[in-house]
Amino acid sequence: MCGIFGYVGTRTAEPILIEGLRTLEYRGYDSAGIFVPGYGAVKAVGPIDNLAQKITDTISGTSGIAHTRWATHGAPTEVNAHPHADMSGTVWLVHNGIIENYRELREALRAQGMNFESETDTEVLAKLIGSFNHGSLEEAVRTALKMVRGTYGLAVLSERNPEQIIVARMGSPIVLGVGRDGHFVSSDASALLAHTKDVVYLDD
Repeated sequence: MCGIFGYVGTRTAEPILIEGLRTLEYRGYDSAGIFVPGYGAVKAVGPIDNLAQKITDTISGTSGIAHTRWATHGAPTEVNAHPHADMSGTVWLVHNGIIENYRELREALRAQGMNFESETDTEVLAKLIGSFNHGSLEEAVRTALKMVRGTYGLAVLSERNPEQIIVARMGSPIVLGVGRDGHFVSSDASALLAHTKDVVYLDD
């Protein structure tokens, strides 16, 4: 858990995501990552500069999600850093909070043949959502969250529909920003001020 930032619009997303993460650095973190549809995910341990230096290609996508992590489940490693993906590798998730029943959910998903790379509760949530994704990502998120106990603020993005970010919260802040050339999501309204003052605080 720590900082969430996301963007969907007409501008190139990657520099917006990196700058968004920089505005959240004050919260403290041990790793960071971004996901942009059509390019994939990039993760790094340590400061945002480490993440930025790993991005050597031009990323042209106009949507994406990003996260700064403070380790709760699992050590601060690239494997444990967000974003996390479902089994298909097409649905990606960033998440703040703690999924209290992640162990039992993980075992149920393993019984379905799913494999896990990280030690995190967030990867469990990503794969749970993916297991219900049969056309509507929004409905998949709704269905999965009915099975979850704990707190969450999350942003979900799919390769198959890069113009839509699904967000939800329960006890962990999520703020939406409405801009002229796109929309934003963050765990902290201060990260949106450089882009818009038109914000909506999501209810649980």
